[in-house]
Amino acid sequence: MRRWDSRYLKGLLVLLLLYLFLVSIDMLGSAFKLFGKDFAERLIESTQNPFAGLLIGILATSIIQSSSTTTSIVVSLVAAGTLTPYHAVPIVMGANIGTTVTNTLVSIAHIAQKDEFEKALAAAIVHDFFNILSVAVFLPLQLATGFLSFSAGFLASAFQNIGGLKFASPIKVIVKPFSTLLIDDVCHKVAIVVLIVALILLFVALRYLVKTLKSIFLKRLEALFDQYIFRTVFRSLLFGLVLTTLVQSSSVTTSLVIPLVAAGILRLERVYPYTLGANIGTTVTAILAAMSTGQVSSIVVAFTHLLFNISGICIFLPLSQIPITLARTFAQLSMKNRLIPFVFILVTFFLLPLTLLYLTN
Repeated sequence: MRRWDSRYLKGLLVLLLLYLFLVSIDMLGSAFKLFGKDFAERLIESTQNPFAGLLIGILATSIIQSSSTTTSIVVSLVAAGTLTPYHAVPIVMGANIGTTVTNTLVSIAHIAQKDEFEKALAAAIVHDFFNILSVAVFLPLQLATGFLSFSAGFLASAFQNIGGLKFASPIKVIVKPFSTLLIDDVCHKVAIVVLIVALILLFVALRYLVKTLKSIFLKRLEALFDQYIFRTVFRSLLFGLVLTTLVQSSSVTTSLVIPLVAAGILRLERVYPYTLGANIGTTVTAILAAMSTGQVSSIVVAFTHLLFNISGICIFLPLSQIPITLARTFAQLSMKNRLIPFVFILVTFFLLPLTLLYLTN
């Protein structure tokens, strides 16, 4: 009975946190509208350069260590008309890169054991290389042809035609009263106050949603983390997708397998497709946030994120030896000088984006 009560309470907590997350998304859109046209123009000007948008996505996600949070904020900006989908796409791609910093930090915990550290670092850094390679291929293609946005727009239109977007209406009806109450009575329609409250709600809701879902699902799955689950590439990819959809944090699910690789229980070749599946699973948060706005432009951005990850998989899953070889080479070099991963984290996720943002603005 106690165990059942605990599950019941956790289920209610998940629903409450999900509701607060949706409220925060609605409030973010309202906050950016309250800032007015001048704020929107300044923000768009700061992301006119797609490369600057990419760097903003990397830096923001590296700091908050949650691509779900970054993409949800971007979706809110697009829904409010503050960002266009064209300017939002590079930020979302940057968020994909920024979220991988967590894996690398987790692998550094094994630095005292040489054999473990080499395997753990390779398993962590392969995620970085996949995302960097995907951006290197698809950002120029997107800028030149707009094929990702076009395809996402087609999907959004298809959902609209079959009534899929109407799913957002009940959510909005449920969310709007409490959101309006907070904006009118608590924040008194002061833009900066609404923004602060919305961000607090967003961070708290996502942080504890991940923790609660992790406690519900991951403990039950620990016993299954063996060769049976990762026996085939497809099964490994599907498991990463489903688990990350449930937990809604690719950082959590990908970091979870690092110690298993370090211990020699899992091989890098099996963990790699699992990582790619996690990349797809983490897009669910932005899609849910976009659906709650009811804005087609927001849904286009969310679907673009999904299609970007799927496109990367279509190329770099068959060509898996490229990121895997790069990851193993990087790990081997790091054995010669263990400062390399620290320098990589500092430069790639913080110093380089900050320096280039300064130079491009």
